[in-house]
Amino acid sequence: MSGARTLELLAPARDAATGRIAVLAGADAVYIGAPAFGARAAATNSIADIAALAAFAHVYRAKVYVTMNTILYEDELERAREMVWELYRAGVDALIVQDMAYLEMNLPPIALHASTQCDVRTAEKAAWLARAGFSQIVLPREFTPAEIKAAREAAGVPVEVFVHGALCVSYSGDCQAGFAAMKRSANRGECPQMCRLPYEIVDGEGKTVAPARHYLSLRDMNQSANLEVLVEAGASSFKIEGRLKDARYVANVTAAYSRRLDEIVAASGGAYVRGSAGRSVCAFTPALDRTFNRGYTSYFVGKPARMASIDTPKWAGRPVAKVTGAYNAARKCFTVKANEAFNNGDGLGFFDRKGRYVGFRLNRADGFRLYPASVPEGLEAGMTIYRNSDKAFFDILDAPDAGCRRTIRVDFGLRAIGRDRFVISASDERGCRVDLPVDCELEEARSAQDSRRRDVLGKLGGTVYELGEIDDSLGNLFVPVSVLAEARRKVIALLDTNAADTYAFDRRRQGMLGGDVFEGEKPLDYHWNVANSLAERFYRSHGARIGSHAIEVESPRADEVTVMSTRYCIRRELGACLKRKDEAGKLPTQCYLRNESGIYRLDFDCGRCGMKVVKVNSRK
Repeated sequence: MSGARTLELLAPARDAATGRIAVLAGADAVYIGAPAFGARAAATNSIADIAALAAFAHVYRAKVYVTMNTILYEDELERAREMVWELYRAGVDALIVQDMAYLEMNLPPIALHASTQCDVRTAEKAAWLARAGFSQIVLPREFTPAEIKAAREAAGVPVEVFVHGALCVSYSGDCQAGFAAMKRSANRGECPQMCRLPYEIVDGEGKTVAPARHYLSLRDMNQSANLEVLVEAGASSFKIEGRLKDARYVANVTAAYSRRLDEIVAASGGAYVRGSAGRSVCAFTPALDRTFNRGYTSYFVGKPARMASIDTPKWAGRPVAKVTGAYNAARKCFTVKANEAFNNGDGLGFFDRKGRYVGFRLNRADGFRLYPASVPEGLEAGMTIYRNSDKAFFDILDAPDAGCRRTIRVDFGLRAIGRDRFVISASDERGCRVDLPVDCELEEARSAQDSRRRDVLGKLGGTVYELGEIDDSLGNLFVPVSVLAEARRKVIALLDTNAADTYAFDRRRQGMLGGDVFEGEKPLDYHWNVANSLAERFYRSHGARIGSHAIEVESPRADEVTVMSTRYCIRRELGACLKRKDEAGKLPTQCYLRNESGIYRLDFDCGRCGMKVVKVNSRK
């Protein structure tokens, strides 16, 4: 549709099978890890598997993006270059990268997307990344709609925003906590999830002022109610986080967001179109609260509210019942009051008096009398029961392809050429059209033929197609069923070939970045993650000076190292904001986090409601 803006739902795939399910559930694109160099070291895939996924996705005009978004060491540059060529030949649509070394390599004309690891905090950075040759810019999770709009206008290329899933407390690409504490780098795909650990809050003397809790563990993002706001802000690609998530999660979340995008497109009066073709139908009703989440936040799309999941970094589940009778050891059960039924095999849990989450498996449910598989220690009357494994729902999601099917509408045409030949045409919503002439003696039939021919043309089982309209100009001319069925099979095969031949790949944007971009700026420090000679050459060629390299290749000289920079503030979350006189005294002005990994000073930036987490060598 001319002038319409394309909206893309981008789903995660830990493997090709999950990627297939994402496409069937309604994704316009999927992102998947390369054999190496992806920011999730536990989610790698072979070139052959990626090629198979690309071939499947392209049938629906869905795209496959491959993540190669770690920083590269010097001895990895050639292998990374070779892998890009392999992925290009495998039919991949784009690479998601962080390291500027790729801009200095001899690569095929494959599109490059700037990863969220590029740490795009300003519209200016989005603009120079676009001028450098990136086709799509992945914006930080921390951006407001106004910041998304500014970045889109400055960059002039499509921008991608996260809409669902886990939130990193630090700006992505600028977290050195894992490497500083455990020599495991998030920028190398080995994040130890420092933000999910429990910490005490201590004062300058080392005295505990708040007990050990998960102060840096954020809730999961959920923008399902804000998609239209993000569309209006200029976002084109809507990304679901979760390359380590299972197929249940991917199917449920993708289906939910696909439905919402369809609603926005339908109501837009032609202003928007989806990025792929086909209609998805799933055997389940999507429900975002029934698969993994840490509780939800809209983060900075709207007024910031509670952001953290302080009690547990795990999925507690949906609240489903109140305990009315404590565990009876003799009967091996307890009773609840609930508004929904339980299923044998459900996963349940509760928070005990100390705030610890206690999970258990349900052996059997007899109405509201529940028989757990193990003794739920600490369970008391009045406590809330949560369900984080919904057996009935998961059974549906565990069906082949998660119970999802996606079809492409095909319209047929039939017309006669004289009395010894007819033409069958097939056209579909991808814009493909083919015509096939068929030799056949055409004689007048004794009865109406249109219904009979519709039945024959509608037999599309085993294909990706569903029957649309038929423009049947044969009238009462008789065509044997066997002839028409064979013609249908042949024209569908031609349509498949036409679709494959006309698939349009994105191509690398030409770099137009000037040589003076960084002139006059202070030298680049370890936060820029420069780890190899090609990245250094890129920055120097555009006027930058290198003050220090990535922390993974050059240890910082300072005794104190800023390991996280956040737009989240612990003080605000705990109701101890320094800008509010009635709250400021609830915590000391200077606070530290402490656990077995070390001591971390919190430097609060009240001007932007954020903070820096600084690792210090002294113990408190």
